[in-house]
Amino acid sequence: MHKKHNFGAGPCILPSSVMEKAAQAVINWDGMGLSILEVSHRSPEFEDVVLKTQLLVRELLSVPDHYSVLFLQGGASIQFAMVPMNFLNGTKKASYLDTGYFAQKAIKEAKLFGEVEIVATSKDKDYAYIPGQFNVDAQSAYLHCTSNNTIEGTEIFDFAGHGVPLVCDMSSDIFSRKININDFDLIYAGAQKNMGPAGMTLVIAKNSFLDQAKKEIPSMMDYRLFRDNMSMYNTPPVFSIYVAMLNLLWLKDQGGVNGIEKQNIEKAKLLYKEIDRNPLFYGTANVTSRSRMNVTFLAINKEVEHAFLTFAADKGIVGIRGYRTVGGFRASLYNALPLSSVEILVGAMIDFEKIYIDKTVLELE
Repeated sequence: MHKKHNFGAGPCILPSSVMEKAAQAVINWDGMGLSILEVSHRSPEFEDVVLKTQLLVRELLSVPDHYSVLFLQGGASIQFAMVPMNFLNGTKKASYLDTGYFAQKAIKEAKLFGEVEIVATSKDKDYAYIPGQFNVDAQSAYLHCTSNNTIEGTEIFDFAGHGVPLVCDMSSDIFSRKININDFDLIYAGAQKNMGPAGMTLVIAKNSFLDQAKKEIPSMMDYRLFRDNMSMYNTPPVFSIYVAMLNLLWLKDQGGVNGIEKQNIEKAKLLYKEIDRNPLFYGTANVTSRSRMNVTFLAINKEVEHAFLTFAADKGIVGIRGYRTVGGFRASLYNALPLSSVEILVGAMIDFEKIYIDKTVLELE
């Protein structure tokens, strides 16, 4: 069967070489006569996988020694609650930047644990932009932001200091571009965008920040327990961590984060250029806030939208339907998506334009 051009927002496309190695490991991992799905997480072989994956994260993102690299479970959704549970207490409030659907979910959870201040929002323009200048109370426990908004198609490119600890949900653009880890006190990211299959959540946190967490916290919600137990306080998501290791090795072979960022910029420029040129489509995000990972755009009417979805599907293009509450289109350009797939999508938009315009002219005649 011909491989589809997968623009899905997550779980996302993975490199074929990674899929092949993972598939083999499901049958017989490293010639052990055991599947990766049934090997003990306490075995030295798997402990080596955890260590290698942590070292790859450190190498690819230049993570300093005074930060911990943790592999947790529950996706970003658990982090929405885990962050305020650990760091929000009765003496301080938390500051949140509201840039879309997932930022709102984080805000909702944080309000269960204390006072929350929304320092800026782009809700007035349907989250089509990233707010610029805003003030943060110097007494805030932390400032929370969402680096890339998968539904709205916007991305933060400047993490200038605000004088308080910075916590960032980086689920959909982690490993897609170079970042300065020292700008952040805690980063969390679900695996199912640029790391691997769903099931694992990456947390990168400054140790001094973790040490400030409240004392009385349920064990499974306490970052320090996972730090002190090599991310294996309980049974970890073995398969997800293993595939993440394979995927990070693949990323290293692509020239690391610097190399993949160049590819991601090229892919995004190509698609945005066609959206801006083609009279049948238009982008939804402000140009300066456009995401490189999730390109959101609309058709000029519902007839064009439905017709193009069918047209694209016939060409093996899948996953471009917009989020269910938004409609239109969303093309996710994650690391493993090749430039050739973007070229196929752009070609389909060009071909569709010609067919649609010719059809319209005939109907008018």
